[in-house]
Amino acid sequence: MMRAAKPDALFMHCLPAHRGEEVAADVIDGSQSVVWEEAENRMHTQKALLEYVVLGRVSG
Repeated sequence: MMRAAKPDALFMHCLPAHRGEEVAADVIDGSQSVVWEEAENRMHTQKALLEYVVLGRVSG
């Protein structure tokens, strides 16, 4: 599918991804993939939400 996409298209996936079933390794690891950046952003969001739920506030 990424072969048919425009050159500036980005590949996103919410993970976990099953390599070879859902997505080819060359796509998830390719230059158009933002999967790992997306996962990092989600991690920070989840940490902030957990802090808010546990402490009733978010630092920063």
